[in-house]
Amino acid sequence: MIETDGATGADWTAPGVYRCAPGVYRIPLPLPTDALRAVNVYALVDDENALVLVDSGWALAAARDQLGTALAELGAGLGDVQRFLVTHAHRDHYTLGVELRREFGTKIALGRGEQPALEYLNRPGRQSFAAQQDRLLRAGAGDVLERVVALAPTAPPSTAWDLPDTWLDDGEVLQAGARKLRTLATPGHTRGHVVFHDADADVLFAGDHVLPHITPSIGFEPVPTALPLADFLTSLQLVRELPDARLLPAHGPITDSVHERVDELIAHHDARLAASLSALATTGDTAAEVAAVLAWTRRQRSLAELDPLNQMLAVLETAAHLELLVARGVVSLTEQDGVAHYRA
Repeated sequence: MIETDGATGADWTAPGVYRCAPGVYRIPLPLPTDALRAVNVYALVDDENALVLVDSGWALAAARDQLGTALAELGAGLGDVQRFLVTHAHRDHYTLGVELRREFGTKIALGRGEQPALEYLNRPGRQSFAAQQDRLLRAGAGDVLERVVALAPTAPPSTAWDLPDTWLDDGEVLQAGARKLRTLATPGHTRGHVVFHDADADVLFAGDHVLPHITPSIGFEPVPTALPLADFLTSLQLVRELPDARLLPAHGPITDSVHERVDELIAHHDARLAASLSALATTGDTAAEVAAVLAWTRRQRSLAELDPLNQMLAVLETAAHLELLVARGVVSLTEQDGVAHYRA
């Protein structure tokens, strides 16, 4: 049964089909993690019988089955999807689309900025977390690196990262049936992240750029940029300058105001920058040492309480904040034996 989206207190991860705007349906698909239990895929349907999906989900049997069941509620099947518009090349957004393309020939479109990451992921014999290994060592987090490498020392061969059919450019206008979507490059979470703005419907398909309850990880990708946090804050300001719209995020419930959440995210990072600067005066001078005295997640956990993957994300995010403080001239940087040391 198709339900109207946005009920206060409802479980946004519950399987189903939720109408969130005329011709726009939210379909939550399962993820194999406890921390993040679902990803929202959005089905765009109109009177011309066009069926376009924003993001595709993780290539899991449970996600595929759930997507098929949801599309049946809309009178369609997996083979009826004409195109996936993917916000970024993370596994939970991209890989089910690749799997379905092999079976049905569905087209995939992705931001051009993701090309370096996919080219790296398609290298034979690549090492898992190779870019993160170098960055963790530079952050003074060799112990975290050991725990992360133990999880996946070498990436197995995979076709999950096949290239898309189309690379999308910033400002490109896409036709989805009668609907027009403007592509906006929003680097930060990944270097090639894009969002899709439907001005006529007053909605923003925000991917992981603007999330209602959590802050997206910064720069967790195979080929990171030099200042991913600066990229992210600039991208937030870009979205803030658009007319306000309903927020259709990849994780979490839909909300009525993109602007409100963007303001909260900017304030959050301002506070984290201040906390990182303050920590330099009272603790060690590496990103790992600063991360160890900061609180993490909405539950205010210590770094030691996080699992290895989230310890890695925490240390790398701390490094991103410290590097931005260096770029702003607030903090100085020296390197010794390959480790970055910061001083206020």
